[in-house]
Amino acid sequence: MASTGGRQFNWFNLLMVICMSFGSMSYGYSASIIATTLAQPTFLKYFDLDTRPDATSLISTMNGLYQVGGFFGVFTVSYFADRWGRRAAIGVSALITVLSGALLAGSVNVAMFIVFRFFSGAGAFMILSAVPIWMNEVTPPRNRGLLVDIHGAALLFGYMVAAWVGFAFFHLQAAAAWRAPLAFQCLPAVCLLCFLPFMPESPRFLLMHDRHEEAAANLRRLHTSEEAEIELQQISAQMQIDRTLPSSYWVMLKKPSYRKRTLLCLGVTCGIQFSGILVINNYGPTLYASLGYGTAQQLVLLGGWLTLAFGMGCASLYVVDRFSRPKLMGFGILGCMVCLIIEAALVAQFVGTKNTTALSAAVAMFYVYVIFYEVCLDGPQFAYLGELFPTHIRAKGMNIGVAGICLMNIIWLQAAPTAFQNIGWKFYLCFIIPGTIAGLGIFLYFPDTNGIPLEEVAAMFGDVDELYSGFGDDVKAETEIVEGKTALAIEHNETAV
Repeated sequence: MASTGGRQFNWFNLLMVICMSFGSMSYGYSASIIATTLAQPTFLKYFDLDTRPDATSLISTMNGLYQVGGFFGVFTVSYFADRWGRRAAIGVSALITVLSGALLAGSVNVAMFIVFRFFSGAGAFMILSAVPIWMNEVTPPRNRGLLVDIHGAALLFGYMVAAWVGFAFFHLQAAAAWRAPLAFQCLPAVCLLCFLPFMPESPRFLLMHDRHEEAAANLRRLHTSEEAEIELQQISAQMQIDRTLPSSYWVMLKKPSYRKRTLLCLGVTCGIQFSGILVINNYGPTLYASLGYGTAQQLVLLGGWLTLAFGMGCASLYVVDRFSRPKLMGFGILGCMVCLIIEAALVAQFVGTKNTTALSAAVAMFYVYVIFYEVCLDGPQFAYLGELFPTHIRAKGMNIGVAGICLMNIIWLQAAPTAFQNIGWKFYLCFIIPGTIAGLGIFLYFPDTNGIPLEEVAAMFGDVDELYSGFGDDVKAETEIVEGKTALAIEHNETAV
């Protein structure tokens, strides 16, 4: 029962994905606005961060606790997503983002600001997890990478807007100039909450809960008529099996095929975070300051960097479905590592000198770096995570992947100010060495899920007993993947990892 060729979605599907991407933008803005906030003289003065001896520690905590909030927050997503629906999980996440953003903007002391950074991180990372779950489940196989990658492009748009809003308010000579950019993070989440009642629920969630008529209607609204009928039969048949399967976090560690998926998931997200992307983003002004640039120049360079990132995120839409997922991500990580090697060499040799050409080259390396990251990594990772897991554990699998992002960033962001202060350029080695290993591992050994219907991915991991038998012939036709090096012998219950 093969899927149709060509375009499988209709324009309503695209419109709904774009509306849902306001949640992605909300995450991007929330995660990035701290970079310009920490460069705002009014913010530093209000909280005495320009004079107090523990300022470096407090700044590290502001960044680190955001990630801690995200780590704990994402594990609630599966509860809402599996019990009340994918839209419910997104709605709760957006509501937390709105409330925490408002209270951050209204903070009256540093303790209050730090506390609501925790809740802001929880809401933002919950959205980061919940939105691609929904996107993966409402998009068809052939176009899934392109449509899910809109999530990546939208969060980059949020990053870019945060940079330029922060730059604009830097020039506002008012004691409360730092508050408005923080409050602005509420806007995309409010827009998402307004759109949410009109957006279709995931057909896979509906069929998992035996709501067949709603699921059929939603599929016909979202996909071309021929593809909708094929998917309805596939998903309906597979859900009859999935509803009987265990779905706890424990079984994801205990069962070998689920454990393999989980390790692949963590390998991708943790491997990509070895690139050091959030350190460069959140401490961008600090890094540019170390190269001798003033505050206004720092904010312009950060804004330019994030604008390029958004452009490359849009370019990724045309790339993501044309290459093997592991090949694309592995190549992206290795490209980032080459940039960081050159960056480390330039910083080691020329920081503190008057060689403006070399210092400009160091800035240029950050710009080349972001091209590799955004074209190959940011959006494609979320398509891959959603494809790895079957419907009954997809929300939990996405939670684990995003929790891996949080965990890595807790380590990097908490350590970064002290590390740059004490060991300087050598801190880049903490990314270069493990990042190179991760990039090679993903490129050479991870299985490819590009273009495979979600209901047929189980066969790649040897779960033929969990796969509806009607898919057998199509699965065999699609399992020669990753340039023949990881051929999947389903009949012998082998896997190519």
